[in-house]
Amino acid sequence: MHNAKLINNTYEYHLTKQLIWYLFGFLILLIAKKINMDKVFKLSPYLYLFTVILLILVLFIGRTINGAKAWFNIGFLAFQPSELMKLSLTLFLIYITTKNNINTKKDEFYLIIKVFIITLIPSFLVFLEPDTGAIIFYILIALSILLTSHINKWYFFIFIIIFLIGTISFYYLYNYEQDLLIKLIGTSFFYRIERLLNFAENNSYQLGNALIVIGSAPLIKNGFNQISLYIPESPTDFIFAFNIGNYGILSGIIILISYFVINIILLKWFNNVKTKKIKLFLISFISIFFFQQIVNIAMNLGLVPIIGIPLPFLSYGGSTIIIYFCFLGIILNLLKKDRL
Repeated sequence: MHNAKLINNTYEYHLTKQLIWYLFGFLILLIAKKINMDKVFKLSPYLYLFTVILLILVLFIGRTINGAKAWFNIGFLAFQPSELMKLSLTLFLIYITTKNNINTKKDEFYLIIKVFIITLIPSFLVFLEPDTGAIIFYILIALSILLTSHINKWYFFIFIIIFLIGTISFYYLYNYEQDLLIKLIGTSFFYRIERLLNFAENNSYQLGNALIVIGSAPLIKNGFNQISLYIPESPTDFIFAFNIGNYGILSGIIILISYFVINIILLKWFNNVKTKKIKLFLISFISIFFFQQIVNIAMNLGLVPIIGIPLPFLSYGGSTIIIYFCFLGIILNLLKKDRL
């Protein structure tokens, strides 16, 4: 983050802002470790509703960055409510899942419908921003909670069939019957989807530079106050490639090892806990945390399309840092309770 100011003067204060977010994140973690989680789960419907209201408001009075109207300005900082929804959705879905006993197939079906509707509302709102990455996270949270709740696997098989049919149908309409597709979903929705589909193609320049930086980097490099090659969105989507370009391949290996160790610790906690509510919260965080690592690094290597997913705890972005510290604080809180 220190070198970001050398790329563009708009990044001049990114290091200062990031340090503020880290300090605030640690404070949130300490608070989350001490709060009464039983009360938090009971209040989760209101937190969810509050976050939905924020997602609606940001569409009207939010700040537009890189074509997405997804941020509120807070002084010289910005806050993204779609990140708060990760936590709000997780808490509310766990509350819904654990509140009612699932004894019959009818109970299972009703639970899946509830989870679907609760997940669909914020997904639709962030689609309007648009923010494809957030939608993926919401779906991951919902699926991980349902899978860990031992819902009949046939429901997931049916979901996969419906998803494949929908994907194939959309592919056919988009490529061969665009006029019909526009009539079905509307002109504004069509061009919003088209923008998302063309996002990777429009960012081929930054991917090309990222691959050059990674491919030409030495094992170790002292990259303070210098950059090897300009990469757009270096502090966010391409922080992995930017870091390797500045400090060498070894820095990338250290990042990978660090994530590997954290993932092992999280999985060990998941396997050891006995309380269902804690298991659900852990698997929700593990699914989005692990997915974010894999997709971001794969984006930097050109293995998957560029869909604007940052690298957790490393990419610039206060909203993600604070919410993830809050997740960790709640996990430590719940683990302490599980061991009592």
